[in-house]
Amino acid sequence: VISAKKLRDYPEGPAETAKIANVLLKDDRTGQYVIAQEAWDCIWEELIQNGKGLKTVYDRPGFNEMDYNFSAEMLEEMITELDRLITKYGGSDWNTKDTANRIVALLVEHRTLITTELNEVNTGVRQLTDKDFLGPKERQLRRALKLEENSENEFDAVQEQKDYSGYFNALEKKLTAKKRSKMRQLAGKQVDEEIAVNASA
Repeated sequence: VISAKKLRDYPEGPAETAKIANVLLKDDRTGQYVIAQEAWDCIWEELIQNGKGLKTVYDRPGFNEMDYNFSAEMLEEMITELDRLITKYGGSDWNTKDTANRIVALLVEHRTLITTELNEVNTGVRQLTDKDFLGPKERQLRRALKLEENSENEFDAVQEQKDYSGYFNALEKKLTAKKRSKMRQLAGKQVDEEIAVNASA
């Protein structure tokens, strides 16, 4: 059982490389093709440290594993599955086999890392974004918060709109008063004209 993570790890990488080489060395089909043990560390240095092997996701410009986060519910599901596997392969049916013990050791180590990540998410040390790996509960919560935020913003925008009703009410009163004044003037003029006509008759 080989750990790809340990293979890329600088302190543990050479030892993981030696495990691979020893498996190949002991296999009748491949043993004769394995290079001398003295060169194993050199191979690891060239491939991992100097990056002369095939390109992987780790070779992407700007790639950083910490840039990708998981929501709490997804991390909790991972821990649940790891607990199941650790219990299974750590049980009496398997714990006498070296491969099972190796799997358990790797899974326990991985569970510790995920538990740490879960604590960081729950305490806010790791800030989740919409681009992270979010579970359905987290996505639903974010949608609800956005809807609530948009509703509050719309309400605030309505509240912030200036009230011009007073101006228009005053303008309407002014125009009405002006119209009435003009009508009174016309009426007075007509009365004066009628008086003049009657006087001349």
